[in-house]
Amino acid sequence: MLWSGWGDPAKAAALPEPLRELLRDMLGVRAPQTPAASFGEVRLAPVALSPLVLAELRAVVGDGHVRSDDDARIRHTRGKSTPDLMRMRAGDGSDAPDAVVLPGSHAEVTELLRLCAAHRVAVVPFGGGTSVVGGLVATRRGFAGVVALDLARLNRLISVDAESMTAEMEPGLRTPQAEQLLATRGLTLGHFPQSYEYATLGGFAAARSSGQASAGYGRFDDMVVGMTVATSRGTLDLGRAPKSAAGPDLRQVILGSEGAFGVITSLRLRIRRAPTRRIYEGWRFASFAAGSAALRRLAQEGPVPTVLRLSDETETMIGLARPGELGGLAADAGCLAIAGYEGSEEVTALRERAAAVLSESGGVHLGTGPGESWAHGRYSAPYLRDSLLAAGATVETLETAGFWSNLPRLYDAVRLSLRASLGSPLVMCHISHVYGTGASLYFTVVTAQSGDPLTQWEAAKRSAGEAIVRAGGTISHHHGVGRDHREAYTAEIGELGVEILRGIKDRLDPRGILNPGVLIAEGR
Repeated sequence: MLWSGWGDPAKAAALPEPLRELLRDMLGVRAPQTPAASFGEVRLAPVALSPLVLAELRAVVGDGHVRSDDDARIRHTRGKSTPDLMRMRAGDGSDAPDAVVLPGSHAEVTELLRLCAAHRVAVVPFGGGTSVVGGLVATRRGFAGVVALDLARLNRLISVDAESMTAEMEPGLRTPQAEQLLATRGLTLGHFPQSYEYATLGGFAAARSSGQASAGYGRFDDMVVGMTVATSRGTLDLGRAPKSAAGPDLRQVILGSEGAFGVITSLRLRIRRAPTRRIYEGWRFASFAAGSAALRRLAQEGPVPTVLRLSDETETMIGLARPGELGGLAADAGCLAIAGYEGSEEVTALRERAAAVLSESGGVHLGTGPGESWAHGRYSAPYLRDSLLAAGATVETLETAGFWSNLPRLYDAVRLSLRASLGSPLVMCHISHVYGTGASLYFTVVTAQSGDPLTQWEAAKRSAGEAIVRAGGTISHHHGVGRDHREAYTAEIGELGVEILRGIKDRLDPRGILNPGVLIAEGR
C-alpha cells in the first residue's frame, strides 16, 4: 500500500480532461500551492517504548518481527480516509505507532496482550490498513506507548469442511489470497468490497464489512459462523452450530467491535461454490425515485441479482459508476442501475425474471457494456481520489442506511447538510446494498480545497452525521465507527447503549489497552 495514498501509486492516473474542466468550472478547483511531502519528510516522534518493553516483545515473537524503524512506523500510521491521507501528504506522522509487532500464532497474540496490559501499552490491531473512519489511531494519553499489532503472518487457510460448506481461515489473509486458496477447491467467499485488493478477513469481521455482491452472497457478518478471539483476560471460542438459542450470540459482540474488545485470530466462514458464469448489465431509469422503486420490488419480491446498485442523476451524469468514462455522459442520462448475476445454469432464468421486473418498473436495458465497465473498474475509485487530491479537490465518501419508507428523507437530509456546510459541492450518491426492508446510501462528495481542508471536511462530516441521526438513518452501513463516527454512534445507541459496551470492554480489556478511543470514548 502507498504510504500516502491507496494501493499501487502507478494506478493513480491523471484526471481525464473533461473532469478537469468540470472541476474548474463547477467547483473552482485549483492545484495546491504546497507540494505533498515526500516519504523522508514525514515527521515522527521518537519511539516512546522503553528498551525493556521492546526486548520483551521480541522475546515473544522473535527479533525480526518487532520493527521500530521509520518505514514500518509510517506504513502503519492511520488508515485511508481523506483526512488520513491529507495529514500524511502534509508530512504529519504524529499518530505513528512506536513499534510494529507481527505475531505468528494465537498463543503469541495472547501473550502480547498480557505483556502490553502489564506495561500499559496501547495495542492497535492492524490488518490491511484500509479503515476510512479513524479506526487505526489509538489514544496515547495514559499509556507508555502504542504498538500496531500487524496480523499479516496469520495468513493460513486452516481447513475446509466441504460437507458443511465452511472454511477456517486466519485473519491476516487478504481477500485475493483467500479467494485464490479457495478457488483451487472450486469455492469462494463471495465478498468483494471496494477494498478487496488490500483488506483482510479479520478487518472485514471487525468492521462488519459488506461487499459489492452482498445482494447475492450476504454481508461478511452473515458469513461468520465461528471465531477464536484473544483478549486481555483469555480466549473466546465462539460458534459451535449454524444457529443457536443458547443465550445471546457472543459472536455479535465481537463483530463490529473494531479491535476494542479483543483480537480475532481465526474465523470459521460460510463458503459457496465458485460461479461458472458472471454477467453484469446496465439499466437506465428516468429518475432516482423510479430506480429505487424497481430495486425495492426486486429486494422484496425477487428475484434478487447477485449485484444490484443504482446511481442517482448526478453520479450517472459524471460517470462515477464507470470510472473509465468519467465526464463522458450526457446530462439527460437518467440513473444508471447495475445488475449482476453469478452462478451456473440458473443464471439465465434468474436474469430473465429480473429483467422482466426491471422492464415493468420503467427500466431501459442498456446491454452488458455498462455492467462490464463497472465490473472492470469496481476497485478504481480510491485511485481516483488520489488523483483528485493531487489536483486540489477534497473528495470523500460517507454512507448510511435506512428503511425504504425513510430513504428519500435520508437522501435529502445528507445532501442538504453537505451543501449547507460546503457551499456548492458536487454530491453524488448510489444505492449500494439492498434488503427487503431497506437499503444503504453511499455518498461521494467533491469540493474545492479551502485554505484549511481538514477543518473544512471535519465540519462537513460532523454536520452530515448529525443530519443522518436526525433523519433516522444509521451512522454507518459498512465502514464502521472508528473515532470519526463515535459521537454520532453515541447518539444512535444512547447513553445506556454506550454503558453496555463500556461494561463489555471493562470485563474483556480491564486495562483499556485495546484500540483505546475507537468505538466508544475512554473513561467511565
